Amino acid sequence: MSGHHNLVDASFREQLVSACRTAVGDSLRSITYFTPDEYEQVYLRSDLEADADLTATVEHEAAGFRTQMAYDQSELGDYQYTLRVFENGFLTRVIVGKHGVFVTTDGITVLRSREVTEAIGAILRETVEAA
Repeated sequence: MSGHHNLVDASFREQLVSACRTAVGDSLRSITYFTPDEYEQVYLRSDLEADADLTATVEHEAAGFRTQMAYDQSELGDYQYTLRVFENGFLTRVIVGKHGVFVTTDGITVLRSREVTEAIGAILRETVEAA
C-alpha cells in the first residue's frame, strides 16, 4: 500500500471536499481516497498536523474490499458503509467497486453519516462508470 500525491485529479478532489463539507460542515477533519493498492489524502483540516502515517489505517480500511464480498448474499441486504466510533472522533468509510473513501470527523450523527456516505457514493459511482 503506497501513498501518492497525484492519484486524484482536481475536479474529483473538489467534488469530494464540497460534498463532505456540505454534509458535515466544520466537523470534517480529513478525506482519504483509496484503491486496493494505493491512496491519497485529499483533504486535511488546517488546524490538524499533516504528520500522521496513514498507511496502517488505509490498509485496514482497504480490507473492506474483501469484507464486502463476505457479506454478499447476506440477509441484511447490500453493504452501504462503515462507521467507526473513537474517543476523539469518527471514521466513515464508503466503498464502490475498487474505489473507496474514508472521512474523519469530530462529531457526526447517524443522519449526517448517511448524508455524507450517499454523497461520496454518488461521486464514486460516477468514477466507476467513467472508468
